[in-house]
Formats: sequence, structure tokens, C-alpha cells
Amino acid sequence: MRRLRLAFRELASLRAEKTIVLALVIQLFIAAFSSFLVVGLVSLYDPGGDTVDFAVTGDAEGLVVASQEEDAWNVETYESEESATAAFENREADAVIITERTGGGVGDEVVVEVLAPEGDLRTTLIVTAARELLERYEDIEREVRAVELGVETLPVPDAGSSPYYGFTYAVLVPLLMFLPVFISGSITADSVTEEFERGTLDLLRVSPLSDTAIFDGKAATAVAIAPAQALLWLGLLQVNDVVVASPLALVVLVAGVTAVAVGFGATVALRFQERKQAQFVYSVGIVVFFALTFALPESSANTVAKLAAGSATGMTFAHVVGYVVGGTALYAFARRVAGRKLS
Repeated sequence: MRRLRLAFRELASLRAEKTIVLALVIQLFIAAFSSFLVVGLVSLYDPGGDTVDFAVTGDAEGLVVASQEEDAWNVETYESEESATAAFENREADAVIITERTGGGVGDEVVVEVLAPEGDLRTTLIVTAARELLERYEDIEREVRAVELGVETLPVPDAGSSPYYGFTYAVLVPLLMFLPVFISGSITADSVTEEFERGTLDLLRVSPLSDTAIFDGKAATAVAIAPAQALLWLGLLQVNDVVVASPLALVVLVAGVTAVAVGFGATVALRFQERKQAQFVYSVGIVVFFALTFALPESSANTVAKLAAGSATGMTFAHVVGYVVGGTALYAFARRVAGRKLS
């Protein structure tokens, strides 16, 4: 109960931090009016102006025809799978599409395999473009086979996909998920250093709370804020007709990454015990952390994009588990440091 009182005190003190309150209001505005903001922001981001080059091999005639309907797709045919893969490895193509037609009749089967870059934020845009290209290819195949069979095919219902799909899932959702993480770590660094600078730590020491309980009252509040914000932002995105495929996994991911940020921020604050130094080291360290995630099989932003867009794989969920384990370990380490420094 005493830990909860300390946690509520920390939460109430955030109202005095105008910068944090302003950041929360900005995030609330973005999430609440995302469907309107995307239209304006996408004109700057312009994913439609980013041409995706496909290296196609096999039965590529239908794909070439489908690509002629969209300027953002560039399809180049190759004689063999090896030559197409070589172009992809040499960065002459963004992705490879291998098509193989089995049988020789009207009802023959077309097997399609797509090779796309892994662990790249642009992967989401490439996969989206490939999916749209294959959907048009499927429509062409349906029309051709309908003529050959002499039957009328039923029209495929419009999925209602937004032209701003790539921007929404590759930029907007990761932005809303990770901004609370930065803020939570910063709150922790400020909260801990504030006790040292104001000399109020002695008052907490004479309370019935243990040193680790004092730490939990401060840090656990910051850890809980970010997932709560993420859940709220996801709800507002849903109101704006932005479908998020795995909201629970996203909240768990945010909680894990927040534990990393809070653990690091608390450790830095306990080490320097001075606000300016702690904030500087925290800011540099958290940027380095997110930069290092791009060396993983999936970057942190790409993991969020895949979870939101419904294209998550086993590797994606493995990254979520990794962030949770890493965050738990770093929080436990900071808690241990607090047990020594606060006493």
C-alpha cells in the first residue's frame, strides 16, 4: 500500500512537468486525429513516390501486365532464378518474385515465391507493394481463365485498403508506440535525481519503505505509464479505422522496451545523481539502443510495423519475448543498484 501511495505521488507530480504534459497532449492529438493527419503527413513522406523495383523470373507475363497499371512498381524480367537473386543481392532490385506455372491446362496452378529484405524498415513498404502487385496479377489471371472457360467470375470485393497503408504502419504506429517509452525513461531519470538534488531522499529513508520499495514506487510507475498510453493510442487508432492486428503483443512489446528505458534511466540517475548529466547520458544511450536494434534480424520499428499490419512471423514474436526478457533483467539490475545507492 505504501508503494502505491509513493507511485500515486510520482504520478501526480507529472502534472507540474509542462514539457511532459505537452508531449502527452501532442501524442493524444496525433492518435485521436490520425486519419486526418496521415493525409497531410503522407504528402511529405510520399510512399507512393518511392518506386519499388521487382526482379521477376519464371512465368512473368502476367506480372508485367499488372505492373503497367502502377507507376510506383518497376518489374524487370530475368531468365533464371539465379540471375534475379543476384540482382537482388547487388541491390539492383528491392525484391524477387519467382513464378512457376504447373500443368498446361486452364486449371493449372501458379506458385509464387517472394524474396524481400529482412530487418529493414523499408521491408514493410516492399511487402505491401508486392501484395498489391500480386492481387492485381490474380485479378488478371481470373479474367483470362474466365474467358478460356467461358464462364463469368464473381467480382472480388474491395478490401478498402488505404493508399496510406505504408505510412500508417511503417511510421505512424511505431511513432506512437515508442514516444511514451522515451518519456518514461526520462521521467525516471528526473524523479531519481530530483530526490538527490532537493535533499528529500532522507525523508524517504526514514519512512517504513525499504530502499527497493522506494525504487519500485518511482520506477514501476514510469514502466506502467507507457503501456497504458500505448493501449489508449491503439484504441484511438481503432476509432480512426486504423486496424491493428496484434494490439496485445504491441502493448507487451512496449512494456518490455519501457522496462529497458526505465532501467537504464534509473541506473544512470543513481550513478550521476545530477539531472543534467543523467538526462544527457540517458538521451544518448537510448538513441544508441534503438540504433542497435537495426542490427537485429528485425529492427524495433519493423517489429511494431509487422505486429500492427498483421504480417508478424515467429521471429517477430521472438523479438517481443527478447525485449521483455531484456527489460526485466535491466530493471532488476537497476533495482539492485538502488538497494546500494539509496542506502
